[in-house]
Amino acid sequence: MHIGVAGNIGSGKTTLTRMLAAHYGWIPKYEAVSYNPFLEDYYKDIPRWSFNLEIYFLTQRMKDLIEISKSSEVIIQDRTIFEGVQVFVANNYQMGNLSKREYDSYMDLFNLMVSMVKSPDLMIYLKSSIPHLVAQIQKRGRDYEQSMSLEYLGNLNKRYEEFISSYKGTVLTIDTDNLDFENIPQDFQKITDRIDTQLYGLF
Repeated sequence: MHIGVAGNIGSGKTTLTRMLAAHYGWIPKYEAVSYNPFLEDYYKDIPRWSFNLEIYFLTQRMKDLIEISKSSEVIIQDRTIFEGVQVFVANNYQMGNLSKREYDSYMDLFNLMVSMVKSPDLMIYLKSSIPHLVAQIQKRGRDYEQSMSLEYLGNLNKRYEEFISSYKGTVLTIDTDNLDFENIPQDFQKITDRIDTQLYGLF
């Protein structure tokens, strides 16, 4: 089984992925962020490095999908190839950070790749407001994220809403603004109860 965790920058995807993997005994797959060779350059000069960054992410996510497709285990993935394209790549193209030539080349490659794999069995979407995202981004203190504009985060949030509303598979939406699932056990249990209901018909 393949479970995806979707959500904007700072929504808590990695934390929730780690906690759910530990809780259920699932195998986690994390997004290639800390070791992405283009990420710091990207935030310094987005138009120059967008294509390089997105191709790197696409390659890593496709490698993950191939590995997931061969596994008999339950794997939970921190951000999927689908939102990577329909949210981040689409946003970069709309903002002029990708040329039409770059975007068309990217989409040709993406469409070829996804024709060979299937969507997650369950998509967990962490829905967050901009103030919540900003607070979380400031809290974790990654230098390269501090220069992100509110407009950029807002555009991504709009893209996420469009992505989730058009997604064909099963989605479990969790509003994170009033949850502290990392530090409050009852908040984390609210999430696992909903997952149990969705996956196993409990409660």
